[in-house]
Amino acid sequence: MDIYTTVEEKYLQAIEELHWGELPKALQYFNELIAFDPDYARGYFQLGDIYHERFKDYKTAGYYYKRCTELDADFPEVYEPYLKLVITLKMHKLVKQIADKALSVAGVCEAHIFESLGLHAEQQQNFAEAANYFKKAELFNAVQDEHSALLEHQNRIKSKMNSTKKMVYDLQG
Repeated sequence: MDIYTTVEEKYLQAIEELHWGELPKALQYFNELIAFDPDYARGYFQLGDIYHERFKDYKTAGYYYKRCTELDADFPEVYEPYLKLVITLKMHKLVKQIADKALSVAGVCEAHIFESLGLHAEQQQNFAEAANYFKKAELFNAVQDEHSALLEHQNRIKSKMNSTKKMVYDLQG
């Protein structure tokens, strides 16, 4: 790493390389960045995002997301992908912990956190809890384009709840 380049300049350089599709160069810069400043949380977040989204290396991504939250618990961008990752990995105990922390951090999109929690509850076949989370997501949602997706979630859950109801037959003689 150049001694004349600040950490922020190297970070912006890595982001630019990533933007232009130069993944190897961006990886090199992010790795140099955290080697130079091991406490730079944004570098860990970006590495986590790269390993999660581009390489599908969930274990490595989880390490980088976790390290980011340890270094800067108030960095809002990390919580949504980190929560989705632990849901994908079926790390059920971590889901609630990460979601609770995320909802206490300013700048985190509550609607996305509640939507992820709803999807997790749906995976667990806990339809009442899923319905509750999807309603909360709709209350916090401010994006018109996401409104229809949240309504679809609610309708799907309603349908699943109705399909699991027990039928009672009354035979009349």
